[in-house]
Amino acid sequence: MTMAEQRLPDRPRLHLFGGAVALFVVVLVSDAVTLTLGHHGGVMASIWSTNGIVVGVLLSAPRRDWPLLLAITTAALLAGHFLALGALPGRPLLALTVLIHLSEILIVAAIVHRYLPSITGEVRSYQRFGRIAVGAALVGCIVSTLLAGIAMQVAPPGLFAATPWDWFRAHLLGMVIVGMLTLVALRERERMLGVQGRRLRMLRDVLLLAVITVGVFSQTGYPLLFLVFAPLIFLVFQHRFPGLVIGLAIVTLVTNVATSLGEGPVILVQTLNPEGRTLIAQLFLGVLCLVALPVALALADRLRLSKDVAASEMQYRLLAEYSSDLIQRIAYDDSRRYVSPSVKEILGWSPEEFASQGVDLIHPDDYDHVLRQRARLRETGQPTMLRYRMRNRAGGFLWIEALEKLAPCPDHPGETEVVYTGRDITQRALAEQALADSEKRLRTITDNVPAYIAHVDTNERYTFVNAYISQVTGSEAPSNVGQTVEEVRGPAIYPVLKPHIDAVLQGAATTFEYEGSGNGSPRYFEATYLPAIAADGTTTGFYTLTTDITRIKLAERKLAFLAHHDALTGIANRHSFRESSQLAIQHAASTHQPLLLMMIDVDFFKHINDTYGHAAGDVALTEVANRLKANIRKTDLVARLGGDEFVVLCHDIEDVATAERLAQQITDAMQQPVLFGTTELKVTLSIGVALCRNVASMEALSQRADEAVYLAKEAGRACFRLVSEGL
Repeated sequence: MTMAEQRLPDRPRLHLFGGAVALFVVVLVSDAVTLTLGHHGGVMASIWSTNGIVVGVLLSAPRRDWPLLLAITTAALLAGHFLALGALPGRPLLALTVLIHLSEILIVAAIVHRYLPSITGEVRSYQRFGRIAVGAALVGCIVSTLLAGIAMQVAPPGLFAATPWDWFRAHLLGMVIVGMLTLVALRERERMLGVQGRRLRMLRDVLLLAVITVGVFSQTGYPLLFLVFAPLIFLVFQHRFPGLVIGLAIVTLVTNVATSLGEGPVILVQTLNPEGRTLIAQLFLGVLCLVALPVALALADRLRLSKDVAASEMQYRLLAEYSSDLIQRIAYDDSRRYVSPSVKEILGWSPEEFASQGVDLIHPDDYDHVLRQRARLRETGQPTMLRYRMRNRAGGFLWIEALEKLAPCPDHPGETEVVYTGRDITQRALAEQALADSEKRLRTITDNVPAYIAHVDTNERYTFVNAYISQVTGSEAPSNVGQTVEEVRGPAIYPVLKPHIDAVLQGAATTFEYEGSGNGSPRYFEATYLPAIAADGTTTGFYTLTTDITRIKLAERKLAFLAHHDALTGIANRHSFRESSQLAIQHAASTHQPLLLMMIDVDFFKHINDTYGHAAGDVALTEVANRLKANIRKTDLVARLGGDEFVVLCHDIEDVATAERLAQQITDAMQQPVLFGTTELKVTLSIGVALCRNVASMEALSQRADEAVYLAKEAGRACFRLVSEGL
């Protein structure tokens, strides 16, 4: 399905009719003007844009509309050729010339659509389109050149103002440049007019480019082609793809017309004939496109990455700052590697203070129970739910309900640690006492908050700073009083702070984050600027509150890892598989490729646990995961759904034989026993394989795979069974 079929499945007929009329007019004008210019100058125009326009329109339209669009194109080409060449001999060959153009258009559009059926707005999609389009253009232009060469041999003099070599260059350049620009323009649509609020600026920049280009090509005294590059690149930098399309269109139009009329800097080369001057104009346009297009792609990629980073950061901040649960990472020796900020709300401790405390915070009557459950967790790997009392900062005890799980340690490869999630389930005491405790905790936190607090006057000079500034800048507080913000923070940080300083001095409070450095490693800060207002309403400066949020940033990255991996085996978990499977279904639906799903059950796993213990079961599950990873492709996904159930999801499996070979490879990999100490465990798998095309949902594919698992178990286990559909 093409891009337009995904976006506009029910396009109104009126819209289609209007587009067809517009295509007819554009093709007619482009064809007639280009041919007229070529015959006026006695040589073919430097760039043949008509075919590129049509290919761009076809690739932006559904396949069902291609016959109508090609019919419109045929009529427009016949009309354009007749208008430009009607008075010349050889009129019966005009139809043959139009057929040659149509063959070139169909070859290029068919090849691109075959190898890139869906063109998204991502930079990688445009880059892949560029590679495929260049190859397709070469094939299409070579074929049309061969056909045109034959036609030139039988045509009367004057009908073709070109040699086959001229034809090939002009058509290839037009197909690559104009075709891509047309596709980008149709995809950007209303954005081609510029961003709201910047359209007048865009018009100004376009006019600047147009004036410079016309000026360069309206004189023949100086070689000023280089002057076009600067305003074009500026237009691309300011307005991205719209600037690229409009700018290259203007330069291409002016270059084509001027060269055909014998004007412009290319005329300065006195030794060249008209064909040589056309070649120089083509080289100029090609270089211009090679310079401007990568700039536009890089800017678009940078914008996309910035948006992705901002969205991801917002999600993790919400998770860390608004979670009411106490989250910890506990090492094997029960030391706390991470404590979430919610510990302040639950127990009254700051994260640093709580992390330094030992197990003596647990109520004496619950001490042994908690340690036994934690030991069992480390032995079996099974999550543990605890209820116990913990001492808070005020000295009282709160009832805590906590879930503990084992997870791989991101800081120490090969180690596991306890991920702890706990919440306060204590019924609140009297409202007055609770309020008093809350006020006490708040006062304690305020008095000892690890934050950089300062006052800055309207001249951006510090009048007060607290001692924590030494943690941020490395200098003592007294030495910073009287200095400016730029002097204290340095030339690297000050430009980041300056816009927020200007805003707060205008009376607007602002909160923002920025990155600094300390002890050779990056540090992250959150700063709040509040205007300082005097009694008469004038602004006397502003207050700053800057906190170090490096731990939160690092914790967000660690939580992201833990949320998508199985604690025991280290492979993807059910949550990760669910996300990946949805993307796989969407990809298979858009490409019409089959999708392979293997549901895998460990045979007699309960017997292993009952006979050798849960530790043996954990070893067996871990070894199954390792062997699965070793026997699938890097592009395949293996996940543990829970218990003894695994799943493998594969793309690009085209036939049943390949699927059977992959399943047999996994079955054979389990022939060797699993070692548990000195005991050899016989571990086999029952594998259900489902290879389906056009599957409606992952649930439907999973159901087919489950059916195959039951068939494998009925067949005696230690084997696989395969079901297929839609192949």
